[in-house]
Amino acid sequence: MTVTYIDIRFFAHATEDPERVLEAVQCLIPTECFEDIRLKKSTLKGHYGNPIILFEAKVRSKRVIEAVMRRISTGLDEYDKRELRRRFSAYVERGNLYLRLDKQAAYQGRIRLCPSDPIRLRIHFKRSRLEDVMKECQELGILPPE
Repeated sequence: MTVTYIDIRFFAHATEDPERVLEAVQCLIPTECFEDIRLKKSTLKGHYGNPIILFEAKVRSKRVIEAVMRRISTGLDEYDKRELRRRFSAYVERGNLYLRLDKQAAYQGRIRLCPSDPIRLRIHFKRSRLEDVMKECQELGILPPE
């Protein structure tokens, strides 16, 4: 596996049930792997003083990384894969692939790219050149073949 770790960050806003947000994230991480992840939980205040819970985790387990990458590659539809390929350089920086996935869609069992209120993933690859990361993503099935 050429992925060395995955950082996961997501928020549960005051209007959201934190347990349902965690269920959405489990769409990306199989239940048997979810127990291997230590989520750090921080309580923040929003602009108007509303409570926001920030969840963060750094995944280094090869088993969990493989499961997450498999879920992303099989879950992303062709439209999102083509969009990711089209704007790939905007998603990659210094060997990191930055994905923002739709929290609402994840709760419904789907994986989709989304710019607002996402589940944020930073997938760190061993190699940092854009071309190398693109090739790896293609081999993993996250990008469609050329």
